[in-house]
Amino acid sequence: MNIPRIVIGGVTSAVGKTTISTAIMYTLKQKGLHVQPFKVGPDFIDPSYHTYVTGRQSRNLDVWMMGENGVLKCFHNASSGADIAVVEGVMGLFDGISGKDDFSSTAQVAKILNAPVILVIDAGKAARSIAAIATGFLHFDKKLRIIGTILNNVAGDKHANFITEAFADKVKVPIIGIVRRSKEITMVERHLGLIPTPELEQKQKRAIFQSAKFVSEQIDLDKIKYLLDKVQTTDPLQKQLPNGQIKIAVALDESFNFYYADNLDALREQKAELIFFSPINDCKLPENIHGVILGGGFPEVLADKLEKNQSMGKSITKAAENGIPIYGECGGLMYLTRSIKGYSGNEGKKRNMVGLIDADTFISGKLTLNYTEANSNASIFGKISKVRGHEFHYSRIENIAKDSKFAYVMRRGNGIDNKKDGFMVYNCLASYMHLHFADSRLPKRFIESCIKCTRR
Repeated sequence: MNIPRIVIGGVTSAVGKTTISTAIMYTLKQKGLHVQPFKVGPDFIDPSYHTYVTGRQSRNLDVWMMGENGVLKCFHNASSGADIAVVEGVMGLFDGISGKDDFSSTAQVAKILNAPVILVIDAGKAARSIAAIATGFLHFDKKLRIIGTILNNVAGDKHANFITEAFADKVKVPIIGIVRRSKEITMVERHLGLIPTPELEQKQKRAIFQSAKFVSEQIDLDKIKYLLDKVQTTDPLQKQLPNGQIKIAVALDESFNFYYADNLDALREQKAELIFFSPINDCKLPENIHGVILGGGFPEVLADKLEKNQSMGKSITKAAENGIPIYGECGGLMYLTRSIKGYSGNEGKKRNMVGLIDADTFISGKLTLNYTEANSNASIFGKISKVRGHEFHYSRIENIAKDSKFAYVMRRGNGIDNKKDGFMVYNCLASYMHLHFADSRLPKRFIESCIKCTRR
């Protein structure tokens, strides 16, 4: 497969990559194309916007968790039936695991995919200097193909003229978009970035399309298509890739919606049937299940509703006591503790949660953000060395029982406490670490744990 593809990279974080990527996706779809969206790195929120705009499930491309072949396999499989792939980058174009190289950066993913890059620059606080920034990025890595730039947050025509005059003399790639500063761009944000689309009201969802339309009108899509036609994108995948159902209850609602689509697909490939349920709205777990997954999200935002639904908490506790494997990540971990306290949207009140884990969650306001690596002794995954994932949260776990058992010893990252992560209670594992099932051992062993449960 040799699908056209483009990577939207930024000079830094917060330059408007999601707004511009979504606008490009929106415009391509309006022209009748099937657009397959992707997001570089460990992100659950931005892909929800891609999916909402394109109607196709956005996928994450993360070299740290998936490896190069995992990135290629995901890109290849997800792009089937699409006319074009649009990949939104993460952070600055060359920002990765360290300053030594571009490992796990947008630039690395672009090179793995043999994809050209459009560079987004926030021009809000400079003029001629923007040309110097663009020149530096163009010459930093000769193996990377930056084919054009988009200027964001431009004050007006005079400001735009200053920049375009500087580019005309110094920068050898075209400006393909000048996006003016405007109140028309209304992406709703919170402490971890944009608010996930499942939480948005219909008015806010309509604003996504309005913003996309406004921005798209200031981007020269014909020039993008012309530049893509000039670029040869042979698919490296062709060279590098080798040639009684288990029922899993998966929490999916306004509070729990951080899932890699590839993880869910990996479980389906293991012949699992996924049954979605809502810890907010349903009174109990689905019937006749063999495992439970509580993904990440923002349980603190609707903690009052989660607290009121005591019957669901009792249903989860009963399942754990019966030995059913339960896997919780971040938001799922928080939900399984005794309580959540500290989120301003709930007036800082302590809200009682499931209580399966003998500890409390406090919303501290301090960000923890890392790629992670750990040695696992988890009951539902078994012994695995160098399990890779990531952690990002504004909470901490307090009042931890002294006899608590942990599944992970962190080689990289913070974990829950003292470089340990993953509470183990009954056949339950709950951690801050988000895993990617590109490591095929993980979904296989989780399903094996569920099968063992059915034989008891």
